[in-house]
Amino acid sequence: MSRPNPLSTSGIDVSFEFFPPKTEKMEENLWRAIERLAPLGPSFVSVTYGAGGSTRERTHQTIERILKETQLTPAAHLTCVDATKEEVDAVVRQYWETGVRHFVALRGDSQAGVGGEYVAHKDGYRNAVELVAGLKAFADFEISVAAYPEKHPESPDFATDIDLLKRKVDNGATRAITQFFFDNDTFERYVERVRRAGIYIPIVPGIVPIHDFTKVARFSQATGATIPAWLAARFEGLEDDEQTRSHVAAAVCADQVLDLQKRGISDFHFYTMNRADLVYSICHILGLRADEASAPAGSASEAAAA
Repeated sequence: MSRPNPLSTSGIDVSFEFFPPKTEKMEENLWRAIERLAPLGPSFVSVTYGAGGSTRERTHQTIERILKETQLTPAAHLTCVDATKEEVDAVVRQYWETGVRHFVALRGDSQAGVGGEYVAHKDGYRNAVELVAGLKAFADFEISVAAYPEKHPESPDFATDIDLLKRKVDNGATRAITQFFFDNDTFERYVERVRRAGIYIPIVPGIVPIHDFTKVARFSQATGATIPAWLAARFEGLEDDEQTRSHVAAAVCADQVLDLQKRGISDFHFYTMNRADLVYSICHILGLRADEASAPAGSASEAAAA
C-alpha cells in the first residue's frame, strides 16, 4: 500500500497523525508542525476528527490547505459519533469534492470521552464496519481502520475484536493502523492472531513518542495500552526536566521502531501530538533525511518556536 520513501536511508516509511486546532494560535502551531515534518516525505498525513462537530470545520480547513499548499497526501478521519448516515455521507461528499481519496474510518470515542459508554446515533452508522461499507458504496477509497494489539477495551475478548477487524476488511478496509503500544512482543503476537484469522491487509504499528509521560500514562490507562515497568523507570524523576525527557523519549521511541524493523516491519504511523521537533528527531535517528528542496523557508526555526 505504501511506496518506498526515497528520503529514507534505512528502508523505513512513515506516516504522521496530527490533531486539529481549537484556536487560531493552535492552528498556526499545527501548520508549523506540518511544515517541519513534510520534508521527510511521509506516505500520508492524517488529521483527527472531533466528536460532535467540536473540531470538524477546522479539520476540513486543514485538509483543504494540505491539498492546496503542499505535496502531501492527506487522509481524513471520519467517525460515526453524533451523526446520521446522511450527515456522514455529506461530509464524505465534501471531502471527495475537495480531492480526498483516503479515509481513516473509526467508530469514534464515546460522547462522554475515552472510556465512557458509546451510544450509536439511532439513524447513524453503528460502528466502523458499517462506516467502511458506506465509504466503499460511495467510491473506491483507500480506507485505513483501527486495530488493537491489546484488544479494544470494550471488546469482551480477542476473538470478538479480531472478528470486527475481519468484517471491516471484508467491507473494503485496505490498511489497519494499531493503537499505540510499548511491548513489541505484544504487537508481534497480535499480527500472528490476525493472520491466523485470514486477515492479510497491512497492519501498521501506531507509535506514540512520549512527550509527557504522565499524560501518556493516563491516556494509556483509558485506552487499555500497557505501560511496562521498565518504561516508567526511564522517565522517573523527569517531570520537571523537559529537555532530558525529550532526549529520553526520542531514544526510547527510536529503539522501539528499530526493533520492529528487525522483526520485518517497515511502515510506521506516528501519533505526533503535534510535537514536530520530537518526531523529527526520532525520524532522523531512524535514517529519514529531509528533502531540503521541499522545505518551506524558515519552517524549522518556526517549528522550534511553536
